[in-house]
Amino acid sequence: MAGDSVTKSGKVGVRAAPGRFADLAAASRAYDRWLRKAALPIWWAKGADRQQGGFIEALSVEGDPRPGPRRARVQGRQAYVYATAGMLGWDGPWREAAWHGVDFFVDRFRRPDGLFRTLVGLDGEVLDDTPMLYDQAFALLGTATLRRADPERAGELRDVALGVLDGLQSMRNPAGGYIENIAYPYQANAHMHLLEGALAWAEVEPDPWEAMAAEIIDLALTVFIDPKGRFLREFFDASWGVAGSDDGRLVEPGHQFEWAWLLARWGRQYDRADVVEAGRDLYRAGLRGIDPVRNVAVNELWDDFTLRDGTARLWPQTERLKAELLFGNETSQLAAADSLQRYLETPAAGVWRDKMRPDGGFIDEPAPATSFYHVLCACTELFRAAPLRP
Repeated sequence: MAGDSVTKSGKVGVRAAPGRFADLAAASRAYDRWLRKAALPIWWAKGADRQQGGFIEALSVEGDPRPGPRRARVQGRQAYVYATAGMLGWDGPWREAAWHGVDFFVDRFRRPDGLFRTLVGLDGEVLDDTPMLYDQAFALLGTATLRRADPERAGELRDVALGVLDGLQSMRNPAGGYIENIAYPYQANAHMHLLEGALAWAEVEPDPWEAMAAEIIDLALTVFIDPKGRFLREFFDASWGVAGSDDGRLVEPGHQFEWAWLLARWGRQYDRADVVEAGRDLYRAGLRGIDPVRNVAVNELWDDFTLRDGTARLWPQTERLKAELLFGNETSQLAAADSLQRYLETPAAGVWRDKMRPDGGFIDEPAPATSFYHVLCACTELFRAAPLRP
């Protein structure tokens, strides 16, 4: 039964409230209202820096700005958010907002080699010139989505993306894939987001992005997914063997769901039933990280599916909803929509709680801007599953 291994850990939680939505159509309408009337307006009004440019790191749950040093990923993700808002038909200034992020991103974060540094200060000074794979992925996703939404400056966006692709050759692993510039250099997660960026570009310009996506899919099938347990591992050594010690035993339910969604998306597009089935396996693995008491996906399991970290961040709930909409039934889909909704119930509409404690309460902290990308991805899947009527 899904959640058994979490329950057996002895964790005590507070049971979630009864379902908030009668059906998927009701959930779709509620999330659409939240997105258009609250989230998109507040993050543009309060989350954009009109003096220095770009987007800030966080808002309080009361909706007040919480500025700090600027991470590259925030700019790419917020550009994705507002470009997607334009494609969803939001009547706000989506084009201005998306370019506000991209122009600042290219001006302050782009290095001479075409890659993007990871951190700049509030005054624009470089704080960390390191190019992280993770950040390059969101450079690709943000530019690809804006290219699709607003093709007027397509050539400029293409040049940025191809510059990233060229620069990535310096981060190649001789054993395949790429090397991340952090303490865990051989990891699945950065590849997952590179896959997402490549798929976004392939939707508008197949060459050379289809080849990049196919290479990462192959790495997932042959390396990242455990061949016996049919779940996805996180950390590896330079030859793509499973990392030693506890690092190699980490299983993140949110990443099982997120990879499941990407594998299914690619497999259906290219008529690869085996890849779709691999996604289904990861969806099933992710379900083993659902706490049935709180109705949330927990942060971490061990590779025997016992509990490692019972905190439940917001983003695994968004990935659970996306995967449920592909592989689940309406009951499980509504349970996922209900779970995510609790994180969005804040004093200021349009922001979110980020971390639920094992006792069911939330940690009092600002809402990170990076989470908007996750929530919007879940919303777009929900709107696709339950289209809104005019």
